[in-house]
Amino acid sequence: MSAKEIDDYLNTVAEPQRSTLQEVRNAILSLLPDCEECISYGMPAFKVRGKVMAGFAAAKNFNSYYPHSGSILNQFESELARYTGTKSALHFPKDKPLPKALLKKLIDAKYELCFGRDSL
Repeated sequence: MSAKEIDDYLNTVAEPQRSTLQEVRNAILSLLPDCEECISYGMPAFKVRGKVMAGFAAAKNFNSYYPHSGSILNQFESELARYTGTKSALHFPKDKPLPKALLKKLIDAKYELCFGRDSL
């Protein structure tokens, strides 16, 4: 599993989704500089110390962010109120990436869940 596989995944996605997801990828990489890029459950994902911390995918009418935990998104109900989604997926527009500050909060929560109070 490698960054090349994520590049291959993104090459199958039409614009403007491809650029939007690339922006999300870049933001995640800046927040998790030591992560390993991989494919998990058929979608681009990012691992730290063997644990998947975040992932994303393109859908027909939206993009999705996956914290790979059903207990993360409900911690941010007010901040996520403008988005749709499920217990384990946050849907966002095809042409507008999630704000980096929001990604940081979601990733920090997952990091704490996996590794305790150690900060990134």
